[in-house]
Amino acid sequence: MSFINSIIKVFVGDKSQKDVKALQPYLNKIKTFEAPLMSLSNDELRGRTVYFKDRIKEARADKDAKIASLKAEVENIEDIDKREDIYDAIDALEKEAYEISEKTLLEILPEAFSVVKETARRFKENSHIEVTATAKDREFSATKSYIAIDGEKAIWANKWNAAGKDITWDMIHYDVQLIGGMVLHEGKVAEMQTGEGKTLVATLPLYLNALTGNGVHLVTVNDYLAKRDSTWKAPLFEFHGLSVDCIDNHQPSTEQRKKAYDADITYGTNNEFGFDYLRDNMAHSPSDLVQRKHNFAIVDEVDSVLIDDARTPLIISGPVPQGDRHEFNELKPKIENLVAQQRQLANGFLAEAKKLIKEGNTKDGGFQLLRAYRSLPKNKALIKFLSEEGIKQLLQKTENQYMQDNNREMHKVDEALYFVIEEKNNQVELTDNGIKYLSGDTDADFFVLPDIGTEIAAIEKQKLDKDAEAEAKERLFQDFGVKSERIHTLTQLLKAYALFEKDVEYVIMDNKIMIVDEQTGRIMDGRRYSDGLHQAIEAKENVKIEAATQTFATVTLQNYFRMYNKLAGMTGTAVTEAGELWQIYKLDVVEIPTNRGIARIDKEDYIYKTTREKFNAVIEDVTELSQAGRPVLIGTTSVEISELLSRMLKMRGITHNVLNAKMHKQEAQIVEEAGKAGVVTIATNMAGRGTDIKLSPEVKAAGGLAIVGTERHDSRRVDRQLRGRSGRQGDPGSSQFYVSLEDNLMRLFGSERVAKVMDRMGLKEGEVIQHSMMTKSIERAQKKVEENNFGVRKRLLEYDDVMNSQREVVYKRRRHALFGERLKLDIANMLYDTCELIVSNNKVTNDFKGYEFDLIRYFGITSPISEADFTKLSDIEITGKVYKEALAFYTEKTERSAREAFPIIKGVYEEPNNHFERIVVPFTDGIKTLNVVTDLKKAYDSEGAQLIADFEKNITLSIVDEAWKKHLRKMDELKQSVQLAVHEQKDPLLIYKLEAFNLFRGMLDNVNKEVISFLFKGDLPAQNVPEIHEAREVARPKENLQLSKDEIPNSESINREAGETQQRQVTETIVRDMPKINRNDTVVVQEIATGKTETMKYKKAEALIAAGTWVLIN
Repeated sequence: MSFINSIIKVFVGDKSQKDVKALQPYLNKIKTFEAPLMSLSNDELRGRTVYFKDRIKEARADKDAKIASLKAEVENIEDIDKREDIYDAIDALEKEAYEISEKTLLEILPEAFSVVKETARRFKENSHIEVTATAKDREFSATKSYIAIDGEKAIWANKWNAAGKDITWDMIHYDVQLIGGMVLHEGKVAEMQTGEGKTLVATLPLYLNALTGNGVHLVTVNDYLAKRDSTWKAPLFEFHGLSVDCIDNHQPSTEQRKKAYDADITYGTNNEFGFDYLRDNMAHSPSDLVQRKHNFAIVDEVDSVLIDDARTPLIISGPVPQGDRHEFNELKPKIENLVAQQRQLANGFLAEAKKLIKEGNTKDGGFQLLRAYRSLPKNKALIKFLSEEGIKQLLQKTENQYMQDNNREMHKVDEALYFVIEEKNNQVELTDNGIKYLSGDTDADFFVLPDIGTEIAAIEKQKLDKDAEAEAKERLFQDFGVKSERIHTLTQLLKAYALFEKDVEYVIMDNKIMIVDEQTGRIMDGRRYSDGLHQAIEAKENVKIEAATQTFATVTLQNYFRMYNKLAGMTGTAVTEAGELWQIYKLDVVEIPTNRGIARIDKEDYIYKTTREKFNAVIEDVTELSQAGRPVLIGTTSVEISELLSRMLKMRGITHNVLNAKMHKQEAQIVEEAGKAGVVTIATNMAGRGTDIKLSPEVKAAGGLAIVGTERHDSRRVDRQLRGRSGRQGDPGSSQFYVSLEDNLMRLFGSERVAKVMDRMGLKEGEVIQHSMMTKSIERAQKKVEENNFGVRKRLLEYDDVMNSQREVVYKRRRHALFGERLKLDIANMLYDTCELIVSNNKVTNDFKGYEFDLIRYFGITSPISEADFTKLSDIEITGKVYKEALAFYTEKTERSAREAFPIIKGVYEEPNNHFERIVVPFTDGIKTLNVVTDLKKAYDSEGAQLIADFEKNITLSIVDEAWKKHLRKMDELKQSVQLAVHEQKDPLLIYKLEAFNLFRGMLDNVNKEVISFLFKGDLPAQNVPEIHEAREVARPKENLQLSKDEIPNSESINREAGETQQRQVTETIVRDMPKINRNDTVVVQEIATGKTETMKYKKAEALIAAGTWVLIN
C-alpha cells in the first residue's frame, strides 16, 4: 500500500506540501509588515488593534444597522406571520454579517499576525515596555502584578507568574508557527510535532478572531493546562486591550464565570464548557446564563477531545426513586460459581487439545483448542500455548471453518460452555448451558424472558372475564419487567468478571472503583461506566454499590463542539484519524513542517515469541542505556505491567521512578526528573500527551532521551505520542518498541503472516526478529482496531444524533421563552398544532361532540362552525377557522388580564412606602397556581403587558422542563430495552429511532396542550386585592444534582466528574387574606342572626355574604 501511495504522490503530489504551499503567499505578506511595524512606537503598535476593530465594524455597519432596525420594528407588529418573516430576515442578515466579518479578518490577517509577532519580540527584548496608560491598562493593573501605572504612563514587565511558575517571556513566532496559525484561523486541524510550541501558535488566531468582540474559546484537556496557558499568554493580548480569562478559575453559575465568558478570549476545559451549556439550558432567567453564542473554538489535543472523549456523554443527573434497589449482591455468588466452573472447563479443554495435537489429531485438537479459546481467551496457559509453532494457525483455521455460513456450525463448539467470550468485540453471552446452571436451584424460567405475543394470545384463548384477563396481562408485564432487569444485572455482572481486570481497566482507590483511561493512563476521577456495569464491578470488588441516578440534562462533546460557527484544533497526532475528523466535524488535517529537522532515530520493532523473553530484553536494553548516561522513558499500556517492570528493575538494582494512575500526584516531580542523565522512568500512557521532558547539554551529547515501548497500543496515535516525547526541537533521541506474539494486539488482530514467518525461521526461545515488513504488519493490525473503534463511535453517534435533534428543538423553545422575544411566535405555533391535533383526532370518526368537548377543555371556546360544516369541510379548513377563533379569544383574554392587573400594579408602584423592583403575582387555571415574577416598573410602564409576557414565559418554561425531564428518563429506559431487539433479529438502532420519534412527538403534543390550556384558562384569582409583597431571592434547599460523564465500556477517553450541587433561585410568594375559592366549590356559611349553618355552592353563597347577613365559616 505504501508503494502505491508513493507512486500516487509522484503524479498527484503530497497533500501536506500542497496545503503549506497554498499558505506561502500569506506568509510572504506577513513578512512585508515586519519592518514597518518595528519602526512604530509602542503606542502606535497598540493603535493597530483599534484600527482593526474599527475596520471590522465599518465593514458590517450596513448589516448591523438593518438588524437593529428590524429588531425595533418587530416589537410593534402584532401579525404573527409578519413577525415570523422578520425573524427569518434577521437570521439571514446575521449570517451575512458573520460572513463579512470573516472576509475582513482574512484581509487583515497578515498585518494582525505581524502585530502579535512584533509584540512577542518587544516583550523578549525589553525587560519593561512603557506606553501611554489607557482605561484598560488601569483596570488590568489592579489585578496584574506585571503592569505598573506611573502617572500617565503604564509600564509592562516581561516577567510574570504562570500557574505558580515564574516565567520570563523568551519566545518569538517561527515561520512554521505562523503557518500553523493560518491553518487554525481557516477552521482546520494543525498537526504539529511535540515541542513546536502549539500554545504560542494559538495566540495568532486567538488575537485575530477576538477583534470581532464575539468571543474566542481555547479548549484544553485538563484544568492545569487551561490555568497555565491563560496566564502564560495573557500579557500578549492584554497589551492590546483584549481581556483574557479562564472559566476553571471560577465556580459554576457565578457572576465571575459569566465575566470569564464575556472576556475576548476564554480558556477552559472541554468538560466545563459542556457542563456550562447544560446549566444554561436549566436556567430560569436570562441573568443566570453564562455562555454567549458559540463563535470560534480552538481545541488543544484535538484528537483526544473530539475522538477519544467525543462519544462520552456529559450528564447532569439527580436521584431516581428507589435507585438503590438492585440484585447485584444476590446474583453475584451465582456468577462467581459460573466463572469458576468455566475456568475448570477451559483448563480441561486446553489439556485435551494439547494431548490430541501431540498425538497428531489436529482436527479434534483444533476443536478443543477453539473451545478453550472461546471459554477464556485471556487464560495465560492458553496464550503461552498459542505462541508455539503452528498452534495459532491451527486455531485460526478451525475458527474460520466453524464461522463460515454465518456461524452455522459454531453452536457445536459453544454447547459445552456456560458462556462465550467474543474478545474482539468485547462481548460476553450466556449459553443455554449457562442459563440451565444458573437456574439449577430455582425455576427453570428464572432467567428466561417470556414471549409477550405468545403469552398474550394464550391468555386471550382462556376466555376469562374482563377483570381476570386484565389481571393476567398485568402479571405477565410485571414478570417481563422483573426478568428483563434481572437478565440485564446478570449480563453486566458476567461482563465485570469476564472482561474487566483490576489494575488494567480500573483501580481501587479510597474504596471506590476508579476507571483508568486507556489512552492516557490517567485516573478519570468520578467517571462511571454506564448501564449498571459500574455497579457490577463495585459488587465484584466488594466496595459500596452506588445508587442509580436519573438524567436531567445531557450532551456529548461531539455534539457540543459541532455547535460552533467555526472550529479548529491542534495536536501532534491527527493524521491517522483524518478521515474521522473530516466525516464527523468537516475538519481538514494539515501537517505543519517542523522548525528544525527531527534527529530522533525510530528503530524497527523487536518481535519476540513470548512476553517473558520480551520483558527480559527490555530490562537488558534499559540497563545499557542508563549506564551510558541517557535518560530512559519506558512506556507501558497498564498499571499492572508498569508494576511488573518496576519489580524486575529492583531485582537488577536499578533506581527508577514509576508514573501510573496510582502515582498521579507525583506526576510533575517525576516528569521534572525524567530528562536527567541515567534516570529511568516507567510510565503508563500518562507521559504520552502534553508532557515536555527537557534535556541538559550533557544528556544531548550522550544521545538524548531513549523511548522504550513495551507493547504496541491499539491506537497508532498513542505510540506516536510516546515517541514524540523524544526529539523535540531537533534534540537527539531514539525510540524502540518491543512486541511479543502474546500481546493483546498481536493475539487479536496480528497478521497470520507474522506467526508464519517466525515459525518458518525456526526461532528458538529468546531469539528476536526485526524487519520493516514486520513493523508494517503490526501497524496494519493497529489500523484494524482503529477502524473497528471508528465503527463503534459512528454507531453511538447515530444514537446520540437522535437525542441531539430532540435536544435542539427543546432548548430552542426554552431560549425563546427565556428571552421572550420570539415566544409569541412559538405560542402561535403551539396553538395551531393543538388545533390541528384536536381536528385530526375527531375528524377521522366525524365526532363533532368530542371535537366540541376538546375545544372547551383546552381553549374554553365554543365551535366557530356548525356540525354540518364540520362534516363537510376539510381538516385544514376547520383547523384554520378554529385557530383564528382561538387566537382572537386569547388576544382579547390577555388584554383583559392586563387591564385587570394594572390597577393593582399601579397601586403598588405609586404607593410612596413601597420600593419594590420585582413583585410576585399568582395565576391559576382552577387546578394549579403559578407564581409569576415581574419587573414592577416595566409592568407599570406597559400597563400590565409585561406581566402577561412574564406569565407566558413562566408557564412555558415550567411545563417544558418537567416534560423534558420525564422524556429523558423514558429515553434512558428505551436505549436499554431496545438492545433486546437483537434476539428478534432486528436492528436496535432502527427500533430506537422509531420509538424515540414517537415518544418525542407525544411529548411535544402534550407540552403544546398543557401550555395552551394553562394560557387560555390561567387568570388572576377572582377575589379581594391581594397584599402585594416584594419578590425576594431566598435560598432553596440544595438539590442533589451531580455532574458526570458516563463511560462507555472500552471507550478511549479522558474525563473527570464535577460532583457538585446546583443551587437554584426561587421567589417568595404573595400572602393572601383567604384561600382561593372557585364559584362551583362547596362551602359552609352561617347566618349571623340565628347561628344556623348551611352547605351550598359558593356562587349561591356569594350574594348572601355580600348582603352582610351570612358569613363564610369553611
